[in-house]
Amino acid sequence: MAYVVTEICVDCKYTNCAAVCPVEAFHEAPDTLYIDPDTCIDCNACQYECPIDAIFPDYDVPEKHKPSIEVNAKEANKFPVIVTTKPPLKGAKCSDPSK
Repeated sequence: MAYVVTEICVDCKYTNCAAVCPVEAFHEAPDTLYIDPDTCIDCNACQYECPIDAIFPDYDVPEKHKPSIEVNAKEANKFPVIVTTKPPLKGAKCSDPSK
């Protein structure tokens, strides 16, 4: 099992989740984050840190977000690892209710 960042993160890109990851499984794309399923150790720390509920265990990803499982696996290693907290993107597509 691995955790998955869904498209809910697109244009929001909160990084609290990456900062708590003990194995550096998060990768930063310009508008979102991805989790490398081969690095993820299923510790669940990231899910609790996500303020917009964009992260799910792969077995519990909502049906409409299932494509995110494959997207994370394919895209994660195309981008650099992120281990720190940065200001959120909060762009136009961000579904963050606190925006």
